[in-house]
Amino acid sequence: MKITAEEVRYVADLANLRLSDGEVARLRADLDGILEHMDKLNEADTGGVEPMAQVLFAAGETATLRADIPVAPLGNEAALAHAPQRGAGYFKVPKVIER
Repeated sequence: MKITAEEVRYVADLANLRLSDGEVARLRADLDGILEHMDKLNEADTGGVEPMAQVLFAAGETATLRADIPVAPLGNEAALAHAPQRGAGYFKVPKVIER
């Protein structure tokens, strides 16, 4: 295994998550699978492949992008119209930073 249970717990702690032992074991196995897959991808010979700067290419009429047309901004009142709580022109949200 490439990743340890301690590393999984460390990352979970950074994300402020509390995981059970079963969740740690499952995530450890999942992350190991991802890392093994990345190792397989790293084995692929990409020496003769030019790096891509953009996934899209000049396709003219067949391009899948829409035209970049400026539109009026949403506006504060419209943005807050369906907010569960609002005050002083802002969204009010509960405090989530706790330790």
